[in-house]
Amino acid sequence: MSELWDFATIAKYKPQDATTNPSLILAASKKPEYAKLMDVAVEYGKQNGKDLDQKVDATIDRLLVEFGKEILKIVPGKVSTEVDARFSFDTNASVAKALHIIELYKSIGIDKSRILIKIASTWEGIQAARILQSQHGINCNLTLMFSLVQAIAGAEAGAFLISPFVGRILDWYKASTKKDYAAHEDPGVQSVQSIFDYYKKYGYGTIVMGASFRNIGEITELAGCDYLTISPNLLEELYSSTAPVPKKLDAAGAKAKDIARRSYIDEEALFRFDFNEEAMAVEKLREGISKFAADAQTLKSILKEKIEKA
Repeated sequence: MSELWDFATIAKYKPQDATTNPSLILAASKKPEYAKLMDVAVEYGKQNGKDLDQKVDATIDRLLVEFGKEILKIVPGKVSTEVDARFSFDTNASVAKALHIIELYKSIGIDKSRILIKIASTWEGIQAARILQSQHGINCNLTLMFSLVQAIAGAEAGAFLISPFVGRILDWYKASTKKDYAAHEDPGVQSVQSIFDYYKKYGYGTIVMGASFRNIGEITELAGCDYLTISPNLLEELYSSTAPVPKKLDAAGAKAKDIARRSYIDEEALFRFDFNEEAMAVEKLREGISKFAADAQTLKSILKEKIEKA
């Protein structure tokens, strides 16, 4: 899977799927080659909503879908489209927004089978994914994942896919310990390895997709993981490399490991306590939600100005 930077890059590397987030959409929206997508979204927003705020919300939803539509012309698989980070602690609002996004895709002829709804891995977000998967048949990508606690709850919720953030975990530990880590001892790599082993040990079908890589060493240490989402600059490094990439993660081997089983999906207090015990995960989840929300707000400000001038 590739992260969105530009459509030409996606076409070059031919990934199976692609993913977006508010930060990537914000960066892309400032490029002149995407002006037509902005124009379509603004025109839609002008015609939908009773006041300016509602029109802006309609515009950003349509912009996300326009980017998704263009990506799906290139990739054969799925595109991930993110629910507004402001709803990270509101299950009902997350479900409603997800259903609206799916309807927007449907209105332009794109079936829900090609969409992953991307939701932050809070307690409320995981419950939203549970509802979307079980009641609406909508596949979800649980993002901003930094702990096995979140991963276990996500699998129990029946999420189609989870995105553990390798590089952001490494960032936290480097800042905390003031040391560098070789790829095999990278805390982000070890986090994904533990999640992968747990899922394979207990037969969960949820796809583990390592994300947010800082170097190709992290990527090659996770060879054998279900999916990896890789930025274009690291894809270029891999593309140019002739080094062998042996398989490191082994589903069959995980089944033989001694791993204690836990359950969180119906145990909110236990989930919150165990998650709270992991300072890195708590800090990085908060930081990630705030950053995505801030970038979405910046994008809305740009769109608001365009609507007012239109």
